[in-house]
Amino acid sequence: MMTELINEFLNYLSVERGLSKNTVSSYRADLFRFINYLESKGIKDIDNVKRQDVTSHLLHLKDNGLSSNSISRALAAIKVFYRFLVQERLAKDDVAGILESPRLIRPLPNVLGANEVDRLLAAPDVRDWMGIRDKAALELIYATGMRVSEIVELSTDGLNLDVGFIKCKGKGSKERMVPIGKVARNSISRYMEKVRPRLLKQRQDAHLFLTRLGKKVSRQSFWKMIKRYAKKARIKKDIAPHTLRHSFATHLLERGADLRVVQEMLGHVDISTTQIYTHINKERLKAIHKQFHPRP
Repeated sequence: MMTELINEFLNYLSVERGLSKNTVSSYRADLFRFINYLESKGIKDIDNVKRQDVTSHLLHLKDNGLSSNSISRALAAIKVFYRFLVQERLAKDDVAGILESPRLIRPLPNVLGANEVDRLLAAPDVRDWMGIRDKAALELIYATGMRVSEIVELSTDGLNLDVGFIKCKGKGSKERMVPIGKVARNSISRYMEKVRPRLLKQRQDAHLFLTRLGKKVSRQSFWKMIKRYAKKARIKKDIAPHTLRHSFATHLLERGADLRVVQEMLGHVDISTTQIYTHINKERLKAIHKQFHPRP
């Protein structure tokens, strides 16, 4: 019974609210972990769940070593789930509504310095087709701050290299226009002229970045690609696809960009998500002060 309710809720998130597959998958994992806990306590009906059962589940997560971030996300999923159930009259009471999340401590994301970015973007060997493609992809991520999930779905229709803008589809299928600089435009033009037609081999595929088989590049392939080039560039920081996105935002703000403009380019709904990058700047300033001031 509870499994059916969760599946109905997930369908609502996907179809009516238009949430991404990754977001829906996160809800699924948190909610099925919740009902597995309830069933282990002999609770099989949603109307038999009490507020203390939700609290006990959160304490159980803490005892199992989950971070406050993970516990907060789990509670958020349960809250949205219960709001849906009560709204649809599938449950009598919202037993999670007044519960408070543990304080969410958001770790500062990893950011590359300008010199490290230069080394990373210079790492692909543009004497072969793969290097030309990979350089275009890396230049595009750093030039626009796009998510890797957005890059893999980017179509050639979304490009306007003459004007210098890209139309991408972000979370919740929301579209936004992002400017793109001359360096990235040149790299993409080179890839589209010299490499992409050979990868397509007269097949039809609208995705911009393709594999040797003429299919879209996966997120996992992008992750491995960035790791490979970071190693080649001798960057010792822990690099992930999001690192270039974080670096894009931080470098803009360091050079005086308006926070609201950066928010729009990143596709953040809430400006508090963008403000994390101002904290990075403060931490970097503190580190520089400590290193060089005679009385740190």
